[in-house]
Amino acid sequence: MSLTFNMPIDTQHIRNFSIIAHIDHGKSTLADRLIEKTGTVEKRELREQLLDDMDLERQRGITIKARAVCMHYRYKGEEYELNLVDTPGHVDFHYEVSRSLACCEGAVLLVDAFQGVEAQTVANAYAAMEHNLAIVPVLNKVDLKHARPDEVKEEMQQSLGIEPDEVLPCSGKTGAGVEALLAAIVERISPPQGDPSGPLQAMVFDSHYDDYRGAITYVRVMQGTVEKGQRIRFLKAGANYEVLEVGQFVPQRKACDRLQAGQVGYLICNIKIVGEVHIGDTVTVPGEGAAAALPGYRPPQRMVYCGLYPSDGQNFEELRDALTKLSINDPSFEFAPETSDALGFGFRCGFLGLLHMEIIQQRLEQEADLDLVQTAPNVTYEIELITGETLQIHNPQDVPDAGQIKEFRQPIVRVNFLLPTESIGPVMQLSTDRRGVYVKTEYLSPTRAMVTFDLPLAEVIYDMHDKLKSVTRGYGTMDYEVLGYFPAELVRLDILVGGKKVDALSIICDRRDADRRGRAIVKKLRGEIDRHMFEIALQAAIGSRIIARETISAMRKNVTAKCYGGDITRKRKLWAKQKEGKKRMKSIGSVDIPQKAFLAVLDTGADG
Repeated sequence: MSLTFNMPIDTQHIRNFSIIAHIDHGKSTLADRLIEKTGTVEKRELREQLLDDMDLERQRGITIKARAVCMHYRYKGEEYELNLVDTPGHVDFHYEVSRSLACCEGAVLLVDAFQGVEAQTVANAYAAMEHNLAIVPVLNKVDLKHARPDEVKEEMQQSLGIEPDEVLPCSGKTGAGVEALLAAIVERISPPQGDPSGPLQAMVFDSHYDDYRGAITYVRVMQGTVEKGQRIRFLKAGANYEVLEVGQFVPQRKACDRLQAGQVGYLICNIKIVGEVHIGDTVTVPGEGAAAALPGYRPPQRMVYCGLYPSDGQNFEELRDALTKLSINDPSFEFAPETSDALGFGFRCGFLGLLHMEIIQQRLEQEADLDLVQTAPNVTYEIELITGETLQIHNPQDVPDAGQIKEFRQPIVRVNFLLPTESIGPVMQLSTDRRGVYVKTEYLSPTRAMVTFDLPLAEVIYDMHDKLKSVTRGYGTMDYEVLGYFPAELVRLDILVGGKKVDALSIICDRRDADRRGRAIVKKLRGEIDRHMFEIALQAAIGSRIIARETISAMRKNVTAKCYGGDITRKRKLWAKQKEGKKRMKSIGSVDIPQKAFLAVLDTGADG
């Protein structure tokens, strides 16, 4: 069934495609059926979600990293090489999807036959159209009893302009319709352009670090051929290397002699300097015959920042190494060193969203065995100073004094909610409560609609998804794109514990919300911070103005318990001594703030 891996193949017999869909619509299960049908993996080695090989992916049941696999399929007597790139569905990993699409000529657009067109279905379909990819629409899970294929096809036509007769019925679970899908991939997706005899030009679309072999670079060859033993040059890094191994994913790494134009595979060049591999870089030959650089990728837009600190304050270098290795595999997050009075040395890290932040933290804890303290996340803001200078604010501590600020701007996003028509009212109420501006409503079918609002990003990322699921009884989905920075009435809210400002607890919020949030935060902290031997004052302040206060009373020992009757002056003397001791303790004692307290500032912003 399968072709030997060292034979040259005609470019006309190669198809590069990716599977795109909303989260949980069955991409990874369909990929399993394609791998099974083409005989890429032996039956005894097959398991569910074969391409989701990261522990975290299997625990959560979601795809986090895009994965590539090379399959061989015989169609009408001819052998074809099908290169599949499986992509994540969650909005936070949209950057992974866009990278994968840049390596393909076509995309299989998967829609659940019961849930229908969802927010990420629309976003991913438009991304594929922007890359000029051939789209093969597929209706998955048609074997479900409650599937509604005709209505969903109508939704696809209404929202994406896809003709119902082009849609292929399929079941990733039973394998029904998979043969027809493979035939459609060969017929509808065009072969890659590129001359195998031209100068080498390959795009780096992913990579990961192996402790024994160095950085393993995933490439899509656009032109020319790359062979084992050849000298190559990474244009962005400006570094030359010898290719020690070249191969394809089946889905594990399998070495071969060469990769030619149109093929997807990996290169191992013993790259030990972590910073020399850049996603979107161009691989070519050194010297005169070098090809021009490819356009690469747009840099990802990080919108959520938080501080990551080693919990014991000691493992700073281990944390730096772990972050550096992880950034090779996931270039969509960034980090820079910072210090905090409360937590010591750590890093300010930027992420695409809250789930992305959570995944990175868990990968650091599991893969690098680190114990971390994470500060409350915040979005990026812009400040224009009176001097005319514009600052990007990733950390509330960087906000200058109010007297220097000419304009404070917050990121605004356009949010598309896809939901049942009976939930339109509650979702509009939810959005207006969070200072959203209504844009439009579109009806995809008599029972489903898409409502669009412009909302502050800070109001969207923390718990908007949970609240949406709650008000739509689980049937609503959302997707957002950043519009830019717009002026708003914003202030920095500082939290003082025992009279000292705790920089890691500071947040930026709307002036109208500051009083409510300040009161809620100190109330929450009072429950999170344990009682000490001295009294602790918890205060919320804007500048020098205190707007809320709670007090954690001191633990008390009954020093007069042994005094039975007698003169009151003896008791007074003991109380005065105790008071003096507490005062001294308060001046030199430090307050122990638990990790949960740093996240307390988030929970309080949810009830706006």
